[in-house]
Amino acid sequence: MIASTLARLIASGTAATKADLVRTTGLARTTVDTGLRALFELGAIRMQGFRAAVGRGRPAEVIEIEPSFGATIVLDFGGHSVRLSIADLGQNVLAHDELPVLLAAGPESVLSSVLARAHELVNAAGLAERHRVTVVGVPGPVNAREGSVVRPPIMPGWDGFPIVERVRESLGGRVLLVNDVNLRALGEARAIDSAGSLIYLKVGTGIGAGIVDADGRLVDGADGAAGDVGHVRSPGSTTRCGCGADGCLEATASVTALATRAASLVGDGADAADRFLTLLHERDPQCVELVVDGAAAIGEVVSMLVHVVNPSRIVIGGSLDAASDDLLAGIRRVVYGRALPLATRNLTIAHATLGGEAGMAGGIVLGVESAFDADRLEELLERRARALRAAALHRGREFSGIRELPAPQRLGLVASR
Repeated sequence: MIASTLARLIASGTAATKADLVRTTGLARTTVDTGLRALFELGAIRMQGFRAAVGRGRPAEVIEIEPSFGATIVLDFGGHSVRLSIADLGQNVLAHDELPVLLAAGPESVLSSVLARAHELVNAAGLAERHRVTVVGVPGPVNAREGSVVRPPIMPGWDGFPIVERVRESLGGRVLLVNDVNLRALGEARAIDSAGSLIYLKVGTGIGAGIVDADGRLVDGADGAAGDVGHVRSPGSTTRCGCGADGCLEATASVTALATRAASLVGDGADAADRFLTLLHERDPQCVELVVDGAAAIGEVVSMLVHVVNPSRIVIGGSLDAASDDLLAGIRRVVYGRALPLATRNLTIAHATLGGEAGMAGGIVLGVESAFDADRLEELLERRARALRAAALHRGREFSGIRELPAPQRLGLVASR
């Protein structure tokens, strides 16, 4: 649908005038006019001033998304907390909050408290349900078709739980369930103005990667499992992973795994990982050494990814990266040393630029794009057309003096013979 393509180009900032849209899409001006007219009729876009023309030409009218057309709610779950954000379709953040969560408490308990807080934020913002999109990021493998997670190692009790259905019942509107690393990857990719594909590697309670292609689209794979590098076999490791397999990278180099190996320093319990990160930040020698070893194991897996995907940029994020530069340095050392020069010639490996806000940014991007997908706009246009036809029919009856009579009551009389 042309209107969907035009709306997404306007929302992304790729095109801001009719001439921009014609040039970017290669469509005829009349075709672009038709698409823009549909968006104006829906109230999805608006004119916002003029852009000075080059030379003697007329100033061009600037087109932008109408912020009040809808909103995106982002629930970005991490290992120990969830970030809640609400933004309008102009990508203005209306509300933001963060709540501690214990994923092991199970989906009913966790979602009840999170959705209650989301309702408070939604009501305070006065959002209309009709154009609402909720994006839920979770730290586990996602079955998008079923709206649930599949045997998530760090989310006991969540396997198969209908997360999308539960959120939709509570908040209404459309609901998208996405792996949390994919949200971060998309947020980072859209924030960085660079060509080529990107890999976002998150190293925290678990380990995962999100892949964005050169066109800025997420690479999900056939079943949404693309980028699940935490369960790639780490060379030489035999440690049992929470997924049930031996030697997974996540069981070797995640914060949870490193804290377990540093038990003599940090003890055990739910806060052992936090104590490990604190000691690492304070440059405890044993913790630093463990991170250097873990970075080497991660670097081996990342070098394989480099040969498979050949990205232009690898972004490192997560709680382990935030606590120490040793992780980034160790990954760089192995990747640049192991991968072929052709694959690393233009490769940048760097810290994430958005930090903890990357998930929110990615969620807003998905929410905006979902609000303007072709099926949704066709549904809204058809709904509007039905309303206009009904209004026109009603006006015609009023003008002609015809009034609709109530349906006759059945009296049970027998027809004459």
